[in-house]
Amino acid sequence: MDLLNTLVDKGLRREPPTRDEALAVLATSDDDVLDVVAAAGRVRRHWFGRRVKLNYLVNLKSGLCPEDCSYCSQRLGSTAGILKYTWLKPEQASQAAAAGLAGGAKRVCLVASGRGPTDRDVARVSDTIKAIKEQNEGVEVCACLGLLSDGQAERLRDAGADAYNHNLNTSEGTYEQITTTHTYADRVDTVRKAHGAGLSACSGLIAGMGESDADLVDVVFALRELDPDSVPVNFLIPFEGTPLAKEWNLTPQRCLRILAMVRFVCPDAEVRIAGGREVHLRTLQPLALHLANSLFLGDYLTSEGQAGKADLEMIADAGFEVEGTGEVTLPRHRVTAGGCGTSPAAASSAGCASSSSAEPVCGPGVPAAGEGASDASSAGPGCGPCGGHGGTTGQDAPAVPATRTASPAAAGDADAAGTTSAPKARTDLVAVRRRGAGTDVAPNA
Repeated sequence: MDLLNTLVDKGLRREPPTRDEALAVLATSDDDVLDVVAAAGRVRRHWFGRRVKLNYLVNLKSGLCPEDCSYCSQRLGSTAGILKYTWLKPEQASQAAAAGLAGGAKRVCLVASGRGPTDRDVARVSDTIKAIKEQNEGVEVCACLGLLSDGQAERLRDAGADAYNHNLNTSEGTYEQITTTHTYADRVDTVRKAHGAGLSACSGLIAGMGESDADLVDVVFALRELDPDSVPVNFLIPFEGTPLAKEWNLTPQRCLRILAMVRFVCPDAEVRIAGGREVHLRTLQPLALHLANSLFLGDYLTSEGQAGKADLEMIADAGFEVEGTGEVTLPRHRVTAGGCGTSPAAASSAGCASSSSAEPVCGPGVPAAGEGASDASSAGPGCGPCGGHGGTTGQDAPAVPATRTASPAAAGDADAAGTTSAPKARTDLVAVRRRGAGTDVAPNA
């Protein structure tokens, strides 16, 4: 397929596809999905080899969020039966993180529901970061606390944070249909604050909220422009008790096409399979490893994930290997420009949205020396996070957006992609988290 050959060539050169090419990836048929995976897999292997970075979520504060994000089980007005608790103490959070690290996680993502942190909250999280780093040499810590005020990103960096996550979630054009208590511009501003403070920026999206193909391409190109080092791709977990509970719009093949499109648009960024993979990719999860080079181990913020042992077996069985703490995640050109795995005070990186000048091109699936497999020593809305749909960011008495339904354009896209009927809801796969941080039950790591 000429399209895929063109996209592979561009990906190896860090050259972005056109919008039409990105849309064409999403419009390919189910019959072509293995060809799409194989093509995007060449780009993934060129920059990241066969390494898979493992990340572990610690929910520092769960539920009771004043924001009205329609996808979120922690939102204002949610009747989802999730765990609700206030801030974990630093030693509790460190203990929770240790379970994930013991299972092979390299990064710990500290997440708290709410609009954004107070200065007291930043001090509290700073103590938690220090506790985790003191007890675990080489661990990366990403904070995800919502909208940042001036100076807060710098305080987190000084406490030892390596990264900050704040997702765009959906396109600017449809953002008001998902959330009304803060704006798309608010989210962009927080990602820029993190970047400007020298933190590794982590920002991604949620697919499956009724958006069109054009919406997906819009948000991914917006992410490319912001140039995060990490791009988490969430698939909506339709929690009962939220406005989007009936939005079952994804098939495993659709999820693979979305991940492939993200890889082509951001060829040298860490693409992370985040919340919802177990619900929507299901038995095709191993194929997604050919597209993404990162995933979350174990449970999410308010929902249970696949058992950590099963994740490790899946990675090994698919022919991949867990990335060690002594390995740098990003390609050399991003690391030398100040990406994740370098000094927390590093300058902003030159990756996903950077120059399209050609890099040495290897044979299919073979990383160039010093690029996809560097041997240098390694050092992620309220929520809407790093990877589980938790509460994001609050004002008093926010309006509740109407439940979205798939647009005619989205329905047309589904037909073009070779699906003949709406995907069947798998509510049996949506399990509320009842273990780990905030419970008396051992975490699933």
